[in-house]
Amino acid sequence: MKKMVFVTCFSFLVIFISCKNENPAVPATSIKVLDKLEVKYATGFDIETTENGYRLTINNPWPSSTDTLQLEFSRDATIGDVQIPIEKFIATSTTHITPLVLLGEENKLIGFPDTDYISSKVMRQRIDAGDVEDLGANETVNLERTISLEPDLVMGYGIDADNPTYQSMMDAGIPVLYNGDWTETHPLGRAEWIKVFGILFDKEKESFEIFNKIEDDYIKAKAAVADLQKPTVMAGATWKDIWYLPYGNSWQGTLIKDAGADYIYENTNGSGSLSYNIEKVLKDAQKADFWIAPSQYTTYSKMVSDNQTYQLFDAFKNKKLYTFAIKQGATGGVIYYEEASMRPDLVLKDLITIFHGNPNPEKLYFFDKLEE
Repeated sequence: MKKMVFVTCFSFLVIFISCKNENPAVPATSIKVLDKLEVKYATGFDIETTENGYRLTINNPWPSSTDTLQLEFSRDATIGDVQIPIEKFIATSTTHITPLVLLGEENKLIGFPDTDYISSKVMRQRIDAGDVEDLGANETVNLERTISLEPDLVMGYGIDADNPTYQSMMDAGIPVLYNGDWTETHPLGRAEWIKVFGILFDKEKESFEIFNKIEDDYIKAKAAVADLQKPTVMAGATWKDIWYLPYGNSWQGTLIKDAGADYIYENTNGSGSLSYNIEKVLKDAQKADFWIAPSQYTTYSKMVSDNQTYQLFDAFKNKKLYTFAIKQGATGGVIYYEEASMRPDLVLKDLITIFHGNPNPEKLYFFDKLEE
């Protein structure tokens, strides 16, 4: 899923299905494990090194899953499920694009559903050159075109184990990896999924270096505002008379907290989204200092035309609304949706600048003030 709302969750739903070993003489269970790579924040995967590559275990491919799924990646074509490095890769969520670019593996992408959603300039050049096949709508990926591309691996997404399209791909002999990064609640846990991409392209060292830099920048930014006065923050907007907001323990709630602010629902816990009527949110958040990510709104006038109650909030009156919906790629893809889950350090720095200001503030990377 490439579209999403900040207040619901980064619903780039991606999961992983284990594939049948193509070499029955060398079953996956007989592959010798040497060591386990460090995973500090993510709970959804484990990586073990083997004599010829890696064993990837997905612990939580979708909510409430009790499955543990494995895939063997090997440099030896006669061993394991997938040979690495992968040369022909199909992705299905824009969250898969940023890791490719960070690792310098953008040329490996050969197919993607709804390519207009991709914002990356370097990837758009490849799309415009005809090097990336558009595979149709994400919910109905063109199976024939996908199979004809003969990918080494498809990275998919889902909310449960029932996906006939992916099953058909596997029946055709195409390995499918369901990436579960969207189930992570810690911002650095989502970013840590770049380590999974690292093993796909046999760039373990590079992926760890990239993550370590993101982690270091995030921790330093968080520490810089730890002792500052905390403003109050609200988020989201209504959709069909229901106001959706992140839980306090969610990815978004953690970012607000780490940016040195008090989120109005910081004491809530759960998965998915809070859903309240506008009267409750007005009661709880009318005096909030800041309002971030008001759904897809980019102007105050549109908000008022849709619901005049919005103008009763202090953050609206004081023009303290910030949105990520303005910054888009050349064909309308929202940059935040594509990059934010892999770059929580940049999201955090944006929020810190918004909530606390700076004598020489850098230009916001994802967010903008709402327009009139």
